Amino acid sequence: MNDGKPNWWSRPSTPPEAARIPTPSPAEEGDFPLQAPDPAESAVPEPAAEAPAAPTVDMTKEPAAAEPTPAVPAPAESAPAVPAPAVTAAESVPAPETRAVAAVPAAPRPLHEPDEYRTPPYGEPGPWAPAPPVQHPAAPVPPPQAAVPPQGAVPPPQGPVPPHAWGQYDPWGAGPGAVPPPPRKKSRRGLALVGALAFALLTGVIGGGVGAYVERNGGIGTVELPQAEAGSADRAPDSVAGIAAGALPGVVTLHVSGGGSAGTGTGFVLDNRGHILTNNHVVDAAATSGDITVTFSSGETASAKLIGKDTGYDLAVVQVTGVRGLKPLPLGNSDDVRVGDPVVAIGAPFDLSNTVTSGIISAKERPITAGGEKGDGSDISYVDALQTDAPINPGNSGGPLLDGKGRVIGINSAIRAAGGSGEGDGGSGGQAGSIGLGFAIPVNQGKRVAEELINTGKATHPVIGVSLDMQFNGDGARVGDKGKDGTPSVTPDGPAAKAGLRPGDVITKVDGQRVHNGEELIVKIRAHRPGDALALTLTRDGRELTRTVTLGSAQGT
Repeated sequence: MNDGKPNWWSRPSTPPEAARIPTPSPAEEGDFPLQAPDPAESAVPEPAAEAPAAPTVDMTKEPAAAEPTPAVPAPAESAPAVPAPAVTAAESVPAPETRAVAAVPAAPRPLHEPDEYRTPPYGEPGPWAPAPPVQHPAAPVPPPQAAVPPQGAVPPPQGPVPPHAWGQYDPWGAGPGAVPPPPRKKSRRGLALVGALAFALLTGVIGGGVGAYVERNGGIGTVELPQAEAGSADRAPDSVAGIAAGALPGVVTLHVSGGGSAGTGTGFVLDNRGHILTNNHVVDAAATSGDITVTFSSGETASAKLIGKDTGYDLAVVQVTGVRGLKPLPLGNSDDVRVGDPVVAIGAPFDLSNTVTSGIISAKERPITAGGEKGDGSDISYVDALQTDAPINPGNSGGPLLDGKGRVIGINSAIRAAGGSGEGDGGSGGQAGSIGLGFAIPVNQGKRVAEELINTGKATHPVIGVSLDMQFNGDGARVGDKGKDGTPSVTPDGPAAKAGLRPGDVITKVDGQRVHNGEELIVKIRAHRPGDALALTLTRDGRELTRTVTLGSAQGT
């Protein structure tokens, strides 16, 4: 039948089933032809249920007359019967076993070649059977009628047939009565594998996150850092901490303003009367009508007044009144200092008060000059300084340089700045920082000048009574031919004249120490007090002579 869809073909039998199919003998002459199917039987519609497999038919026997089959009443609301297709004698279905077939003496010739295939729903080997048409009942389909048993046979009991919907015929599928296959169980092994992979992925992600957190933060939970137990706050008196603790109450910071300028420096207390020693260049701005404010290490402030100053030594004394609990710093002996001795510097570099630094004595009797901004030489200071590598910066000026016992051995005054050739708080006009070249006025010289400033308001300078040729390029300090304004270069009846010095003499040593120019000679002389006797080595007309000079006194500025 061709209803617009492809014909379904039967599946091949397995070799054992094909082997069981008998092969009929070829038909001979005199054989009776197969009886044509009864039209009355063809008019009966096929039941919806799957028909039982047709029994094997013996083609060697003549078919007998079929028993009349009682008519099966059709259901009241059944679908219109579809006429069965015409079947030829060659395509007829073998009769059931109930039909009598006459025996023939010889095996009849088969109507067709042996067929390896069979169509299970339609019985044993036979012609290709077309698929039944698809029926769409308009009303509920009644249960299929059971097959009519042969006459005299007892029909088997029939159970209720569950209703089912008509559908597309599928020759490859199981029949309506077939038991559906049991549901396929899910593989537990696959589920276990998936679970293991998911668990491994989850633990890997969590472990990676925890590891990253631990690496970034150093651990999990509250951080408690180890710390030493509270110990004693006391330090050895000769340690830097001990020295600083003992000296800080006696160190002050000075803020000076006046004359259109302002500055910051350091000083230290000399006595209980409120005298404070500092540098002249720190308070120079307040020399006439300026203001000076003193701040102690405790934070207490007080106003101060200028007692005296000296440009040649770069020292000044100010005094505070009405302040109790002053702590003067003890003074040491700068002549006992040796190179390599440890020192501590205290000051207010860049206005950072109570700053403590430490180092050693790098050199002694280092002749330096500072100042000279006025151009006439009246503001130049000459210092036979102590050199130290303790960091000293602008603002440290006037502060104390302490030895290992906390005693003042120098007054910090100047630094050598990188890129500059001058001395002072920042070199030649700069605000450069420390490069480890700091210079301090020896305390022995500072003590004498401070006493004179407190007692008289002026300081005296030791002199020899000569005018030096500052343009001389040779080695040593040369006595000039003429003095200032045409006066004699050797002061008449002065210390040098009494010792026999003449114009043109070149002084090369002072008490056996070599001098290379006029500035160094002035520094060496001012390192002494008026009245001290000095041995001067000089060269005259190619001869080396030694003269002893008793130092005179001159009023400082």
